[in-house]
This record gives sequence, structure tokens and C-alpha cells, in this order.
Amino acid sequence: MSSTTDLPSLESLEFLLYINDVGELPTALQSQVGIYAIFNADKSLQFVGYSRDIYLSLKQHLVRQPDDCYWVKATTIDRPNRTFLESVRSAWIEENGKIPIGNGAASPQWLDPIPTNYAMTAAESDSFDDLDGVAQIKLLKQVARRVEETILAKLQQRGVSTEIRFNPKLKEQGLLDLK
Repeated sequence: MSSTTDLPSLESLEFLLYINDVGELPTALQSQVGIYAIFNADKSLQFVGYSRDIYLSLKQHLVRQPDDCYWVKATTIDRPNRTFLESVRSAWIEENGKIPIGNGAASPQWLDPIPTNYAMTAAESDSFDDLDGVAQIKLLKQVARRVEETILAKLQQRGVSTEIRFNPKLKEQGLLDLK
């Protein structure tokens, strides 16, 4: 655990497996405030973020970007301090030499709920505007469930055993996000 006067370098931290041999994310980071860096399978930095619960944030990123979450580095602090965490994030990005894709162009894919309207079939898309409100919601939920199944299948292939539950209310809007 770091004090808010230390600025740990990214290089000084050890890589942790994003998903361990029993399919769990790093449980030591549950309910921990701090900063984390996510790396792909080649250990190339993809995203740097901070959170009041690093574990929940890692879970969310895994659902949103399952192909890019293989390794993580993290440091925790005793109390939330946004200024300190933003300073560490900036230092880690500078240390990396370039802005990670998840902090740049692809930021919405790392941070925002997953839109599912892209998965509508041509027929669903064509008929959507002609449906009444209730039928539109029903269709959005169907499409969201299809995308959810695809995500869960991908996570199962990765060996994830951690419980993943999506917010049912957001499915009505054609969005997926963890509950």
C-alpha cells in the first residue's frame, strides 16, 4: 500500500495475472482504492485507471475488452485522493512513452456501457422504428441478451469463473454493464 507521497513507477510493480488458474480476478484488490494498469497478452499497456474498488473496475474492463485484459499492475492507497491518483496515472502514461489505446481513441470501449444495437439483424434494424415503445424495449433486450451470451462465452473460453451479472435495466436501453 502506498502513501500519497510516493509515486510508484509502473516498471517497479510486478505483473499479476488478470485471471488466475482457478478463473478468478485478483481478489486481493477487492475493495481496494488505488491505481491500476491493464496489459494485453504481449504485456503491452492498454489502459491506466484508478478506482475506489480496483477489483470491480477490473471486472468491468474484462467484460468490455476481454481480448486485451491479460496482465495487471496495481498499487493501492489508504484513502481516496484523486489528485494523487491522477498524478500517478499521468506518470505511468508518460513512463510508457505513449498514450495507451484505452486512455485515448478507444476510451469509450473501456469506460462506457457496451452498446448492443450493432448486433441487430438487418430485419430488426429495419423494423425498429415501426415498433411501439414496449416492442422496441423487448427487441433491445433480445439483442442485448445475444451480445451478453457472446461475451459470457468468450469469458468462459478464457476460463473465467468469477460471477458476471449484467444490469437488467440497461438491457432495455440496448446497453450492457455490470450490476
